[in-house]
Amino acid sequence: MVEKEEPVISEEEAAQYDRQIRLWGLEAQKRLRGSRVLLVGMKGLGAEVAKNLILAGVKALTLLDHQQTTPEDAQSQFLIPAGTLGRNRAEASLERAQNLNPMVEVKVDTDNIKDKPLEFLAQYDAVCLTCCPRDVMVQIDQFCRAHHIKFFAGDVFGYHGYMFADLGEHEFVEEKQKVVKVGPTEEDGPKAKKVKLDPNETTMIKKTVNFCHLKEALEVDWSSEKASSLKRTPSDYFLLQVCEPIEVLAAKSRNLWS
Repeated sequence: MVEKEEPVISEEEAAQYDRQIRLWGLEAQKRLRGSRVLLVGMKGLGAEVAKNLILAGVKALTLLDHQQTTPEDAQSQFLIPAGTLGRNRAEASLERAQNLNPMVEVKVDTDNIKDKPLEFLAQYDAVCLTCCPRDVMVQIDQFCRAHHIKFFAGDVFGYHGYMFADLGEHEFVEEKQKVVKVGPTEEDGPKAKKVKLDPNETTMIKKTVNFCHLKEALEVDWSSEKASSLKRTPSDYFLLQVCEPIEVLAAKSRNLWS
């Protein structure tokens, strides 16, 4: 990651993001305001992710897509205006994306992510991949993990979709109701101890979670797993393991005949 200055929230930004600051606090909004994000793939899912990131108030967002707009984009991608068929998908999305929040710097990259050197990713705090083949996602996740860059990936296949996050060793705080000790009553006896949750008081508990690599998540040896593990795993996991390679083959076929 590139070294960056401590983000400062201006009065105008404080007014713009007032509801968000009330929700997750000023420090969280400052971290958002200082974040540079790379978003790969500007189909329907990419447009939705771009909208949410821009409205949330990140510092800068790069839209990367080397494909041209198609008739299907007019039905699934709300950032692309009519009359842009055949134009680069990221470039066609730029104007509407930027208009969502002028405080966010939105840029476009029309290269293929597969042709980018991995060092290109080092300038970002978070990378989000959509519409990417599995080998590219695995390679980029490994680079991001080694350089402490937050990694996200996802895609949609009809009514099914998935999202994967690799945040490395991620620390967070969780708000919980405070535990209050209550003295014993005559019925309980002198040695009885009671504990109850006070709904009027909360405490913040710091926690740490370790995320797994994408490669590790994809290469689980299910033949050695217990039946209980299979039952806890959503069936969509296995469905998407099948859909993703089929989608790649279909895309190659379309490129071959176009």
